[in-house]
Amino acid sequence: MTNASQQQDFPFRGLKPESVWKHFAALCRIPRQSKHEGPVKDYLRKWATGQGLVNFIDAGGNLVIRKPASPGRENAPGIILQAHLDMVCQKNDSSTHDFSRDPIHATVRGNLVLSENTTLGADDGIGVALALAVLDDNSLVHGPLEALLTVDEEEGMGGANKLATDVLQGKILLNLDSETWGDFCLGCAGGMDVLVRRAGHPETFPAGWQAVQIDITGLRGGHSGINIHEGRGNAIKLLARILHSLQNRFPVCLSTLTGGTARNALPREASAIIGVQPQNTASLNDLLQQWQTLIRQELAGVDENIRIGWKPVTAGQIMSSDDQRVWLHSLHAAPHGIWRMSVSAPGSPETSNNLGTVNLQPDSGSCTFMVRSTIESACHALAEEIASLFALSGIQIRKENAYPGWAPDLSSPLLALCRKIYKQEFGSEPATHIIHAGLECGILKSKYPDLDIISFGPTIHSPHAPGESVEIDTVENCWRLLKALLNAIE
Repeated sequence: MTNASQQQDFPFRGLKPESVWKHFAALCRIPRQSKHEGPVKDYLRKWATGQGLVNFIDAGGNLVIRKPASPGRENAPGIILQAHLDMVCQKNDSSTHDFSRDPIHATVRGNLVLSENTTLGADDGIGVALALAVLDDNSLVHGPLEALLTVDEEEGMGGANKLATDVLQGKILLNLDSETWGDFCLGCAGGMDVLVRRAGHPETFPAGWQAVQIDITGLRGGHSGINIHEGRGNAIKLLARILHSLQNRFPVCLSTLTGGTARNALPREASAIIGVQPQNTASLNDLLQQWQTLIRQELAGVDENIRIGWKPVTAGQIMSSDDQRVWLHSLHAAPHGIWRMSVSAPGSPETSNNLGTVNLQPDSGSCTFMVRSTIESACHALAEEIASLFALSGIQIRKENAYPGWAPDLSSPLLALCRKIYKQEFGSEPATHIIHAGLECGILKSKYPDLDIISFGPTIHSPHAPGESVEIDTVENCWRLLKALLNAIE
């Protein structure tokens, strides 16, 4: 085998721990979109069977792999290593990557493993790789082990929701889906999706008018829970604001408006095709330049690289004037961002909402929101507020994929043990937090109330956005902590 082919087969050569990176490299080669995890499950079942490990797919489509305890640890509490198989599939518009068939192209740069033009899938591929490395290592000392590798986490936590109450045998659950090393997660927000749909009434593009496409690009995007409080730009909201303003300056007809690719990712890009009278194209150019300058000033220090451009195109149909009025007013008024900050955890969001996707066509329109909160009643209240806004114009909404939050247990024996082991291994006290994002821990706790749960993981930057990266040394630290914890649970 040549050096080039070796590097292609194992792009993380030399990184430690080698077993973790070996498994992550294998995951990068297998497409694993939400709801399409069949190929990765087939690969892992074949691997587990080859290792002599019991494995099966449960009724919810999740993969469970079991490994017996080390000699002398048969009576220790059962330990569940939990991670999700799917990944958020986001790419830059310039990328030709096909998430249904192409491998992830990861690069090592200094202390980072990253994917420049797509998401990397470290969320939660590194968690899966850590669990597999434990199952792969017969030198470790541990009690009975169980890996729960769930499906469809990123698009509604479908696998965890469908998990039966008689599948898991362990009493301690280590969730490997956190994204800040040295900071144990003790709780998470619950959430739900709000889906908005409206039938359209297409009309013919007006004769003599010029069709133009307006594009917003250059925003950072990010995770709709972890980054929601940072004030990053939402391309959909910004484009709706611009269109709302343009139609007050001169006649505009709207053909399409699209933006965002996932309900749980901050929209980085959005586009609209509009019609304007030819004599107004010069004014359009000037106004868009003014908007670009203004928004860069508003987002200075946060998301100032926004680009607003336009180009002539062709269009056959437009929305009716009533559809255009309803959608632009509704999207302009729709909430996005922090609804309320937490009182019990100062500096942390309590309730928020992400306007994640929009797809408006002449004959139909839809958009999606993701609502999160650590308080269930507040989550429902914000979802109802969104529903009430769209109900004013007769637009139908549907609420779905609701999932519970995970309440922290500060008296948890597992938390006390984790703090002790962390200090022994790294010489300092770990941080703790409640994450404003959805973890499967809340759902699992509701099904298995006696579980003692904690979540940790390496530091991952920009999950859910192109350029996602993971810090190499924190992966090694996670492996060190995980081995020590397994040895200490007896």
